[in-house]
Amino acid sequence: MGRGGRQDEAPGGWRGGVVFDEVYRGRRIRGLEVTMVGLGHGHGGSVRVTVDGRALPLMRRADGGYLSMVDHYASYATPLEATRAAVDELGTARLARERGASPTV
Repeated sequence: MGRGGRQDEAPGGWRGGVVFDEVYRGRRIRGLEVTMVGLGHGHGGSVRVTVDGRALPLMRRADGGYLSMVDHYASYATPLEATRAAVDELGTARLARERGASPTV
């Protein structure tokens, strides 16, 4: 469960709680702790991050930190820190839509 016990549905059969949901430098950033539906906690869990509704892939590093596909040269302690650094790097550019995703209005 996420902050406040709230559970949200994420695309692709994933479910999880909100880890963070804020506006940073005018961009809405959101992170969901996700677990594959039907597998329970501890099986396939990760954090799914979006910037203005578009997916920002994060990877967990061997040192326990996180990196993003936007800023993959640095390690950050938390998904939130990695997401904020990606927004800083993006500036006014937008992330590409996920393949097969419907357009956002």
